[in-house]
Amino acid sequence: MLNQEDIFKRIYDQYQNMVLHTAYQYLQNQEDAEEITQDVFVQVYHSYAKFEGKSSLKTWIYRICINKSLDYIKYKNSKKRGFIFGSKPMQLTDNASFMEPDLADATIEQLDKSAILYAQINALPINQKTAFILSKQDSLSHREISEIMELSVSSIESLIFRAKKTLQINLAKKYDEYHTNN
Repeated sequence: MLNQEDIFKRIYDQYQNMVLHTAYQYLQNQEDAEEITQDVFVQVYHSYAKFEGKSSLKTWIYRICINKSLDYIKYKNSKKRGFIFGSKPMQLTDNASFMEPDLADATIEQLDKSAILYAQINALPINQKTAFILSKQDSLSHREISEIMELSVSSIESLIFRAKKTLQINLAKKYDEYHTNN
């Protein structure tokens, strides 16, 4: 028979990458995502005995991760410590300065495009953003997303459609602005 420590280790081993990836999609910062991952598993450890199994373990852990990520964003925004979303990973920007000039410029341009995309994703309303991230970046089915978000499948489909439409419009504007200024 497995004790609580063994059960927790199995849960951690199975879901750690999923939680880290999901937190990163929200926070766009590796250190913050690692901190949220730690917080998620602390909560899982302390709450596992209360887990009623009304949803799958994966769904329950996703909900904890999303809620912790959103709470962290609210906390960061309330502290006005700076712009969280769209920040460039430090390693990539630091390494770009040591590359050949053409390669460094290409890497920096790619990072700029990525920052623009993530800024637009992060500007979406919370439900659209969550549905979009879980669908397009985590590759979950609409049914799985509906369980995580506790919404109907048709609501999830609508949220994803609206998110894609909003991104399409806003990215087209950014594209036009970029080409007008360059």
